[in-house]
Amino acid sequence: MSRTLVGRVVAVTGGARGIGRAVAAHLAAGGAHVAIGDRDTEQARAGAAQLPGKVEAFDCDVTDTSSFSAFLEAVRERLGPIDVLVNNAGLMWVGPFEQEPEEAARRQIEVNLHGTIRGVKLAAPAMRARGSGHIVTIASAAARLSPAGESTYAATKHGVLGYMSGVRSELRGSGVELSVVMPGVVETELAAGTATGAARLLTPEEVARAVAALVRRPRFEVSLPAYVGPLARWAQVLPQRLRDVLLRLAVPDQLAALPDKRVRHSYEDRNLSGPRNTGEEL
Repeated sequence: MSRTLVGRVVAVTGGARGIGRAVAAHLAAGGAHVAIGDRDTEQARAGAAQLPGKVEAFDCDVTDTSSFSAFLEAVRERLGPIDVLVNNAGLMWVGPFEQEPEEAARRQIEVNLHGTIRGVKLAAPAMRARGSGHIVTIASAAARLSPAGESTYAATKHGVLGYMSGVRSELRGSGVELSVVMPGVVETELAAGTATGAARLLTPEEVARAVAALVRRPRFEVSLPAYVGPLARWAQVLPQRLRDVLLRLAVPDQLAALPDKRVRHSYEDRNLSGPRNTGEEL
C-alpha cells in the first residue's frame, strides 16, 4: 500500500548540503513538512528558505545526545509528531589506513555509526508508542563492499547495516518501519576525488527519489544502482580467489584514484580535523 507524503513530518539530519538537502527538497516538493537538522545552522536556514512548502531549519549535532534530542523535540513542538526520521549525517576520510589520523577515525565512527544509533534510540520509542513511524538511514554501498582507502568509513557503514538489522528484529510488529539506503559514489563534496568503480556516478537527486519512494512504500534495503546489492551478496558465495577478482573489477580502489589528496583538503580539514561537525553526507 502506497503512502502519501502530504502532511507527513520528516526530520532530516545533515540536511544543509548534499544528499540531505536533496532529500529535504524532494520531500518538501511532495507535500511533506520537513525539518532540516544540521550543525551548520546558518547554511541549513539558507537552504530551508529556498525550498518549497513547509520547511524549517534547526541546530543538530548528531554526536551530542542533548543536541539531537533537542532537535527532535523542537520538530515535534513546531511541526508535530515525527513520522519519518532520515539519518543522513555522515563523514568520510580517504587514504591509506596507516596514515589516517586518529581524530578522523574517531569522528567517522561517532558521526556515521554512533550518530545513527543515537537517532534510532531517540526517535524509535515515541514511534513505537504511537504504533507508527519510519526511520530511513543513508548508509552506503560500503556497507557491503570495502573499497581500498575507505577502511574506517566502510567499517562504520557495515556497522550501520548490522545495527539496523538487529533493531528491525526488535521492532517487528510494532508499526515502526526501518530502511537502509546504500548508494554507490554520489556527486557530493564528501566524495571529491574518489572513483566510482564499475558503477556510474550518482546524483543527490537520485538518492532523494529513492528515499521518497521508501517513505511511500517502505522496505528494508535499497541499493543504488539496484544491481550492487545482489552483486555483493552473490560475490559472497564465490571461492575467495574468484571473489577477489570480481571485487577488484567492480569496487573502486580509492588509493589508486587519489594520488594527490589536495582535492579533499578543504572538506577533510573542515570536517575531520577539528571540533566542528557540519554533518555532511555522501
